[in-house]
Amino acid sequence: MNVLVVGAGAMGQWFARTVRTHADAAVAFTDVDQSAAEAAANAVGGRAVASDAAETFDVVCIAVPMPVAETAIDEFAPCATDAIVDVTGSMAGPIAAMRDAMPDGQRLSLHPLFAPENAPGNVAVVADALGPDATAVVDAIAAAGNNCFETTVSEHDEAMETVQASAHAAVLAFAMAAADVPDQFQTPISAGLFDLVEQVTGGDSRVYADIQRTFDGADAVADAASELADADADTFERLYEQLS
Repeated sequence: MNVLVVGAGAMGQWFARTVRTHADAAVAFTDVDQSAAEAAANAVGGRAVASDAAETFDVVCIAVPMPVAETAIDEFAPCATDAIVDVTGSMAGPIAAMRDAMPDGQRLSLHPLFAPENAPGNVAVVADALGPDATAVVDAIAAAGNNCFETTVSEHDEAMETVQASAHAAVLAFAMAAADVPDQFQTPISAGLFDLVEQVTGGDSRVYADIQRTFDGADAVADAASELADADADTFERLYEQLS
């Protein structure tokens, strides 16, 4: 199986390394930054190709930031002879774009619910049109120790409003509001929150911005915080009991 990975970042390298190791795939990278494609190829074991190379592959994997996923699908779908896959993190837009760009091909949307350095983990799978190559991709990811579970576009994207957009907004809002408190004053809850702040702020700000841009959820956190802040004792107790 010959695979082209569009996007030479951490997730693209994770995908390439996984299918190379567990599906015996030959992998190539392309990226708007040719030096990044070359570095990824050297790191994973593959080759770099120019974005305008007249070459086809069994599988094309789109591993670019969410805001440009649909554009990349339109551009690189003609390079795929059998299957197109995305690992961008949203599903509604990419699935629609893949259906338009490759209506008769195999189509697969994957969302690894972890940073590549934390693999293995859970991987959400929307198998929009299965076939041998798409199945081989899912099997390879499972063989790497990941839990691949089937979902739908709407179920996935609605879940991301909570587990990504709302969760990140809540952690970052706490970080923005929190004072610098000596360690001896920390409680188990506050210490846990500061650990989450460190985890979230240690990543790529662009990724978190893309999530907020793609999924609703932050407004709900803001509204809930305002409701708690404005609540009298009885109202606060009622809200608290609803969560218990």
